[in-house]
Amino acid sequence: MSEIAAVVVIGAGPAGLAAAAEAARGSDRVLLVDAGPRLGGQFWRHGAKDDLPQAPAPRWHHGWDTYLELRTDLERAEAAGRLEHLASTHVAALDVREDGLLALHLALSPTGEQLTTLLAETVVLCPGAYDRQLPVAGWTLPGVMAAGGVQAFVKVQEQVPGRRVLLAGTGPFLLAAAASVLQAGGEVAAICESGDLTGWVPRGASAALVPGKGREGAQYAALLVRHRVPYLRRRVVSRIHGTDRVESVEISRADDRGAQVPGTAQVLEDIDVVGLGWGFVPQAELLLQAGAASRLDVDGSLVGVVDGEQASSVPGLFLAGEITGVTGASGAVAEGRIAGRAAAGRVSGRAAESSRKDASARSRHRLFASAMHRAHPAPAGWADSLDEGTVVCRCEEVTLAEITAARDELGARDPRSLKGVTRAGMGMCQGRICAAAMTCFGTDPLEAARTTAKRPFALPLTLGTLASAEEGTE
Repeated sequence: MSEIAAVVVIGAGPAGLAAAAEAARGSDRVLLVDAGPRLGGQFWRHGAKDDLPQAPAPRWHHGWDTYLELRTDLERAEAAGRLEHLASTHVAALDVREDGLLALHLALSPTGEQLTTLLAETVVLCPGAYDRQLPVAGWTLPGVMAAGGVQAFVKVQEQVPGRRVLLAGTGPFLLAAAASVLQAGGEVAAICESGDLTGWVPRGASAALVPGKGREGAQYAALLVRHRVPYLRRRVVSRIHGTDRVESVEISRADDRGAQVPGTAQVLEDIDVVGLGWGFVPQAELLLQAGAASRLDVDGSLVGVVDGEQASSVPGLFLAGEITGVTGASGAVAEGRIAGRAAAGRVSGRAAESSRKDASARSRHRLFASAMHRAHPAPAGWADSLDEGTVVCRCEEVTLAEITAARDELGARDPRSLKGVTRAGMGMCQGRICAAAMTCFGTDPLEAARTTAKRPFALPLTLGTLASAEEGTE
């Protein structure tokens, strides 16, 4: 890897695949780096047998034809020597050097046992996102998963993680996760949506901009009706019961702020899996390491600022997909194509060819996503009814009482101070699971979001790994 890459694409999800395919058309020194063992990212996550040439489309996937088309483009580019794919490789850090080159510090195994540095003229950052989580009593029990984790399990294992699943939170992704469970032969006890869906009334026209989303939603609705799945609006999980695993779930009616309404609790018995999802949070570690400009999106997520060519404020760094705002796979593909062409054009010195089709798709999906985020906000009153003993930071087992005491009695009024006092966010996940909750305890939402996403390394590394990397540079 001593040669300087012209274009490095980080992430092999919808945006990354599209960016790499377009970049390989304009450059013969393209490198695609991804933490997963197979192309597709989280959206097109799949088992090994689904990579076989004649494998049928997995029934829980949407846009599989687009994935196959992009995969074929990349295979051809790789065969022609224009592209190299590094699978199961994590980007631990991203730096901007004084000479303008971008330095990527790569962990070349899933456990980060070997660290090496790669230089690039341009980088297209497509890191994807992870599920936003909010604490609830009992969520540390085995059987409680992120809604995205439930769907990912089905996509790879082709079976459900439990027999009877409850999905709760907000947003249309709950429908997608429920559909995956049903198609894999599981039972969905109910879907608990914290909102009342009236937010779609003034924004319904935006759905006409992306008719594919409407068709997808209709398919989900038909499947839920066929399996008689209850869709409960203004309902939140108030407590998860069990000893060694999930056994039952208490749900309550929610008020306008998403807080539990006293006296409305009911218990759903015989539940062994709970999938919780409150939208998605872009993985912004590398964005902040590079020093690129960021802002808060409509849903409160920290995202990168880009121009019409998906270029960030850092010369040579382009952004596509969820890192610019969660819009879905189709919007991510459009952004990836634009970013890939622009990155290759910057290296070659030729202006990137514009595509009205991609630009139009990007705009339409951004508008639709904005409407979706406004119609399905994370509830502001999520903590109003929590017991003080509820664990907020699962890794370090820090409770709500400890966090509020540190805030009110010790003056720790931002996530970094709370981390230092309580250890919340210091665990193996480095605050990813509790980040959404921790930002609610700060006074400046933008600074709180930047603080929780700012890390010296984008993944945990051992001291042995760091020591061996230092020795290798002497």
